[in-house]
Amino acid sequence: MTEPTLNFVQCPDAAGGHRMAYWEWGNPESAHVVVCVHGLTRQGRDFDVLAKALCQQSGNSLRVVCPDVAGRGQSDWLKEPLGYQIPFYAADMLALLAQLKPTTLDWVGTSMGGLIGLVVCGQPDLPLPVQVRRLVLNDVGPTIEWQALQRIGEYLGTFGEYESVQAAADAMWAISSGFGPHTPAQWLALAQHMVKPVAGAPGRVTLHYDPAIALSFGAVTPESAAQSEAMLWQLYDNISAQTLLVRGVESDLLSIATARAMMTRGPRAQLVQFEGVGHAPTFNAQDQVQALTAFLLN
Repeated sequence: MTEPTLNFVQCPDAAGGHRMAYWEWGNPESAHVVVCVHGLTRQGRDFDVLAKALCQQSGNSLRVVCPDVAGRGQSDWLKEPLGYQIPFYAADMLALLAQLKPTTLDWVGTSMGGLIGLVVCGQPDLPLPVQVRRLVLNDVGPTIEWQALQRIGEYLGTFGEYESVQAAADAMWAISSGFGPHTPAQWLALAQHMVKPVAGAPGRVTLHYDPAIALSFGAVTPESAAQSEAMLWQLYDNISAQTLLVRGVESDLLSIATARAMMTRGPRAQLVQFEGVGHAPTFNAQDQVQALTAFLLN
């Protein structure tokens, strides 16, 4: 399969519900599902390279499902912007899993997607079709460095229009160097799914996500972050899934101290780090893909 299929799931909310899009790779009949959830301003096509590798190396024996979290990509924008929060995203994932009905379930979460994974995996009483077997947390943990949140807040929701996909790609690279080395072709492949056409302006594009996601993010304070940290550690300590922690050596969001703590408590995560990368690895580089396929397919 060279391209994924686009599907939707109806998710409840206080404003009458919304549709969440998801991209599906591999065998649509497979009951072994790998869910890959993206970061804050990203979308499900971020995982194209990883998804293709997983499907090929598994002999097309699994499904890789990559949702566009609400407000991103092909998913609906929420009528109530305060719904752009981790607990609501986790509820949408429960609706997705109820539709997919896996009997074997793995989870890959980059940054925000990892936090959603903590909520899904760290509450044993959630109505999951099956408990998560293997969990990948990509450059995120229960303790998030405050300076990284400040850095993200500086650009979140502040974008306009671009004259071409390449121009948008160039602008995104200026705030995304932490992703590590990418060839121009690799970066353009990632960037093309990060934009959508501007109505009435042929050729011009804008970023794919709802700028209103910045509202909830901007309301975070050091005090509220500390409260969330305590809750996230509790969730992490409840996880029973075999866990792989991926970290960019130059990450400003996941400290090495937090990573080491995650290796000694809860599921006692296995740590793999990548030199020359900050926040966060994109799973486009061959060594990154190999680390995940080895973990998920064994």
